[in-house]
Amino acid sequence: MIRVTDRLVIDERQIVERFVRASGPGGQNVNKVATAVELRFDVRGSSLPAGMKARLEGIAGRRMTADGVLVIDSREHRTQAQNRGAARERLAALLRQAARRPAARRPTRPGAVAREQRLDAKKRRSGVKRLRRVRGDE
Repeated sequence: MIRVTDRLVIDERQIVERFVRASGPGGQNVNKVATAVELRFDVRGSSLPAGMKARLEGIAGRRMTADGVLVIDSREHRTQAQNRGAARERLAALLRQAARRPAARRPTRPGAVAREQRLDAKKRRSGVKRLRRVRGDE
């Protein structure tokens, strides 16, 4: 079980982990030990609320496959356990971010001072343009 928030817990069975060999420096350890983790989480098939699924798909971007599977890759650490923990933490962070509903936008009107400033700027601008005119255009 991965605890995302107080009320949201993801079941281990919804996560698929695959361990592969990491690339880059590391010598013999890189060539013989599968330390990199590829974590897959099926967003569309999960038990998440519909609004959260939609927000998660938007946040995930290119980490989301066409099938609705979120893929998180971790190969920054030397050990498999550390990479596994890092990938799970990144998944939890994405889910926490998706769990927050965006604040509803309340439409507002510009205040009196803002309207006055806008009109003053328009008057100044029209004055500048009027001074640039050729005498015959008036």
